[in-house]
Amino acid sequence: MSQNDGSTLIDYFENHEHRMIHKWMHYFEIYERHFHQFRGKDMTLLEFGVLHGGSLQMWKHYFGPGAKITGADINPRCAELAEERIDIIIGDQENRESLQNIVATRPKFDIIIDDGGHTMKQQITTFQELWFHLKDGGIYLCEDVLTSYWPAYGGGYRNPGNFIEYTKNLIDQLHAWHSPDPALQVNAFTLSGFAIHYYDSVVVIEKRAMTPPVVRMKGKPSFPLDTGEQSVYDKG
Repeated sequence: MSQNDGSTLIDYFENHEHRMIHKWMHYFEIYERHFHQFRGKDMTLLEFGVLHGGSLQMWKHYFGPGAKITGADINPRCAELAEERIDIIIGDQENRESLQNIVATRPKFDIIIDDGGHTMKQQITTFQELWFHLKDGGIYLCEDVLTSYWPAYGGGYRNPGNFIEYTKNLIDQLHAWHSPDPALQVNAFTLSGFAIHYYDSVVVIEKRAMTPPVVRMKGKPSFPLDTGEQSVYDKG
């Protein structure tokens, strides 16, 4: 089964006999939805959480010969799992200096997947440090965010320190263009966040250089325009 035969990730998983892959089954549809655009292209992917290394082999197969895959894990034994086109980095994802060292000598990534330790500190710190090491047009995917509801991981329902609540604030920042409130101003995320998608236990954030949104009108009005509508209409 080659990466060019139209096979899906679930096909690969069901026929997989190499290093172990551990995934919730509904994740595969999410991956396909957001990752297919990079298939068969020169691309780079960073995944936190190597475990047995099976998912790194899956990404290598799925994206094809132009893919360069990097896995990051705190367990030094994972270094043994490096192979052709799979690089392994040992580091602590809740340590900002460690994260900075991980990306210091590497180009920006097309896809970053956080499947690491799943604590709130790890997920939030990793996003804060690596969002700007994601390419324009890239995808940031954090999985197993069900731990946002688990106190043992630093979460808890409506706990303001959990990752889900953190990303809810990103929704506000996405809309900051439209806010007259001085507490909500355009910031670096407003200028780089295109979309946020929520799924069961997965958050996907699309990166794209953003400019102030523009509204236009075309065609002939059916009724008299009010002052605001007329202003927009006159601009064409």
